[in-house]
Amino acid sequence: LHARGVPCIAVDLEPVFGSIDDCVPAIDAAVRRLEATTGTAPVIVAHSMGGLAVRRWWAEHRDERVHHLITIASPHHGTVLAQFALSPNTRQMRRDSRWLQALAAREDVRRRARVTCFYGHCDNIVVPPSTAALAGADNRHLTGVAHVHMVSRDEPWQALLEHLA
Repeated sequence: LHARGVPCIAVDLEPVFGSIDDCVPAIDAAVRRLEATTGTAPVIVAHSMGGLAVRRWWAEHRDERVHHLITIASPHHGTVLAQFALSPNTRQMRRDSRWLQALAAREDVRRRARVTCFYGHCDNIVVPPSTAALAGADNRHLTGVAHVHMVSRDEPWQALLEHLA
């Protein structure tokens, strides 16, 4: 993106084992910087838990703050693997957790028309794969690629460029 002259910011979600709610200020700061730089709402790309963190942030903000959201391997409906972990964020990512239910209750489902979700059946973290899709979103399957490798696939980045045009 830098080579194309596209303003971008990468956000690390910290604390690593904290609550997903703790990520909201960092996302807000990044969105504010992009809005100030470009004068427009950004296209946001989020991997894994980042997709949940962005949805949590967006639940508190106006629709116009996001042009489009692209999630890659995000456990929108949780993951069965989270049942074996004890950190606050992994407890939030358990299937049908109270946190996920509260997030869904706060969201305007009409926003999902501006969301693209990439998921795959070889994802070794988001299990089952259907939990990475959202009703009403543009859900796209990535064939034969594991969780961390989905961000290296061309398809999400092509979708980003399409939404930037």
